[in-house]
Amino acid sequence: MAKYEPKSLRNLAVIGHGGTGKTSLCESLLFVSGKNERLGRVDDATSTMDYEPEEQKRRGSISSAANFIEWNKHKINILDTPGDSNFNFDIQCSLSVVDNAVVVVDSVGGVEFQTEKVWEMADLYALPRIIFINRMDRERADFAKALDSVKTKLKVKATPVCLPIGAEDKFQGIVDLIAMKAYTFSDNKGTAKASDVPAELKDEAESLRSSLVEDIAETDDDLMNKYLEAGELSVEEIKGGFKKAVTSGGVIPVLCGSAVKGIGVSMLMEMIVDTFASPADRGPVKGKKPGAEEALERKPEEDEPFSAMVFKTIADPYAGRLTLFRVYSGKLNADSIVYNSARKVSEKFGNIFFLEGKNQKQAEVLIPGDIAGVAKLKETVTGDTLCNEKSAIIYQPVLVPPPIMSFAVEPKSRGDEDKIASSIHRLTEEDPTIVFTRNVETKEMILSGMGQVHIEVNIEKMKRKFGVEVNLHTPKVPYKETIKGKTNVQGRYKKQSGGRGQFGDCWIDIEPLPRGSGFEFVDKIVGGVIPGQYRPAVEKGIVEAAAKGVIAGYPVVDFRISLTDGSYHTVDSSEMAFKIAGSMAFQKGVMECQPILLEPIVNIDIEVPEEYMGDVIGDLNSRRGRVLGMDSKGSNQIIKGQVPLAEILKYAPDLRSMTSGRGTFTYTESHYEEVPAFIAEKIIAESKKEES
Repeated sequence: MAKYEPKSLRNLAVIGHGGTGKTSLCESLLFVSGKNERLGRVDDATSTMDYEPEEQKRRGSISSAANFIEWNKHKINILDTPGDSNFNFDIQCSLSVVDNAVVVVDSVGGVEFQTEKVWEMADLYALPRIIFINRMDRERADFAKALDSVKTKLKVKATPVCLPIGAEDKFQGIVDLIAMKAYTFSDNKGTAKASDVPAELKDEAESLRSSLVEDIAETDDDLMNKYLEAGELSVEEIKGGFKKAVTSGGVIPVLCGSAVKGIGVSMLMEMIVDTFASPADRGPVKGKKPGAEEALERKPEEDEPFSAMVFKTIADPYAGRLTLFRVYSGKLNADSIVYNSARKVSEKFGNIFFLEGKNQKQAEVLIPGDIAGVAKLKETVTGDTLCNEKSAIIYQPVLVPPPIMSFAVEPKSRGDEDKIASSIHRLTEEDPTIVFTRNVETKEMILSGMGQVHIEVNIEKMKRKFGVEVNLHTPKVPYKETIKGKTNVQGRYKKQSGGRGQFGDCWIDIEPLPRGSGFEFVDKIVGGVIPGQYRPAVEKGIVEAAAKGVIAGYPVVDFRISLTDGSYHTVDSSEMAFKIAGSMAFQKGVMECQPILLEPIVNIDIEVPEEYMGDVIGDLNSRRGRVLGMDSKGSNQIIKGQVPLAEILKYAPDLRSMTSGRGTFTYTESHYEEVPAFIAEKIIAESKKEES
C-alpha cells in the first residue's frame, strides 16, 4: 500500500435509514475500486462489512464496520454504520471521528425517519455531505420524487450532479452534469461507456447543469463575478469551486445509481476524492487540558504531539479487546507507550493495524487522519483520548444516552448467574449503552438498552461469544407498601415445649410518616418492663417483617414505630422471642392502619414531530400519565410529563409504532405515589397467587 499524507486521506461514514443499501454501496466501493475481487452481498451473507453472525442473520448492519479503498492516489477510509435507531450511539461515535458523510437514500422510499436523525447528527459535526439516491433499478424507482423528499424533509438545498438514464429494470446509466457526458454500464464492475447526452434528456440536463453552476458560483465571490460576466464557467472552474462549496456545506451534491449493479459508484468515488474534506482541510481539532478548562487544539500535522480518539471497542473472546481510534495529530509507531488522558494511565501498544471488515492489515506508522485499531489495551474504552503524556489533551466524547427499555434476565442453566454478570460486563465494554444492574427490591438481574432489538442482539452475542444463554422477561415493578392510619398493637410470643420456653411481649404504636421519610424507631419504654438488651431485637423483627411486606410482599416504608410497653420472663425471654414478638405486632398492626401500595413514578420527556402530538398525549393519558409542559426542539415538540413506571415498561416499541419511528423518549426516576385501588387489587391478587 502506498504511503499517504493527511491531505490525501478522505474519512467518511455511510449513513441513512435501514434498508437503503448502505452496506451494498460499501461493498460496491470495495469491488469497483479493485480492493475486493468479488462483490459482497448482504442477502447471501457474503458481505465484507456485515461480518457479525447477528448481522448476517438479520440481513442488516447492527454495528459500525471499518474498511478502506485506494482511488486516484487517495486513501478513502469508510465507516459503514447501522440504519436502526437502536444503534444511534454507535452511529454518532462514528460520525464524531470522520470528516465527511455519504447519505444513502432509497429511490422508492425517499428520506425516512432515521435519515432525518442521522442528518441531525452530521449537523452536530458540520460534516460535508454527498447524497446518493440508491436502487434506481428497483420497481417504482423515482429520482425526482426521492430528490423532492430530500429537499422537503431534510430542508436543504440539494443539488443534482447527475441524472439517471432510465429507471427500474430499464435503468442503465447516468448523465454527468459537470462533464455533460452520458455513461452506460454493462456490468457490476463500474465499467462505463461514454457517449453524448441522450436527446430526450438534453433539456433537463442543461437546466440542472445551470442550477449546479449557479449553486457553486454562489459560494465564491470570484466565481460569481466570472459567471455573471461570461454566463458560464469552465469544467476546471466548476471543479475548482466545487470542493470549496461542498466542504463549506454551501452545496449538497446529489448522485444516483445502483450499488448492486455498480452504476454511479465510480462517479461517487471521484466526487469523494475531488470534493470531500481531507483531515488537513478540516483544520485543528479542539480539546481541553486534562483536569482543567483550558482550551487546547491540535493541528492535523505529523510534527504535532500525538493525539487520537477511541470511537469503538470490540469484545473478542479470543483476541481480547480490540480498540478502534482516529488519529488527529502526530505520528504513532507500533510498540509505543501511549497515555490515556481520560483514565490517567499509560497503555502499551503492540501491533497497530488498519481495519478491513473483520480482517486486519498491519500498519507500520499512523499519521493524522488514519483510522486504525490495536488489540489488548487494558483500560481504554470508547470515548477515551489517547495522547502524548507530556503534551496531554482530552477530547469531548459522545455522551452515552440513558437506556429506555429493560428486561429481567435469568440463566437457562443453574449456577450461571456469575457468568451472566461477567459476560455482560464484557459486552458493556463494547457497547456502553448496555446497562446491567441488580434490583435489590425485586431481586432480579436487569439488562437495559436502547430498545428490544438492541437487547436481543446483545443476548445473541453473549451466547455466541461467551456461551451463556438467558431467558428474558418483563421486569417486576418495585412497588412499595405503606400505611395511612395509626394504631396501638400488641405482639405476644409464647412457646412452651418442655424445658426452657420462649416468651416475648411488646406493645407498639404505628403511625405514618411523610412520603420518602423511610423508617423511624422510637424507644419509649419507661422502667424495666422490657430489659434494654431485648429492645433492639423488637426493632430487628420489625425491620425484617417490613422488608418482606404485609399485603403484597413489597417493602413497607414511611412509618414510625414507638415501643411503648411490654413484659418479659426472667427465664424464658430471649432476643429471638422479642424479635418474633416485634414482627407479629408489626404485621398485625399494619393491617389495622389502612395499608396501601405505592408505585414508582418517572419523569418522561417525549420528543415527537408536531403532527403526532395529539396521539402521543392521548396515549400518555391512557397510561395514567400527566402532561406537565411542552418545549420545542427544532421542528419537533418535547412533551414533558410524569407517568407510572409500570405503564412504560414496553413504551419504546409502542412509541415507535405510534410515530412511524420518529418519536424518542428518555425518563428518570421521580417519586412514589399511591396505586389506584382497582389496580392495587390486581397486584395483591397476583402476589398471593405467586405465593401459593
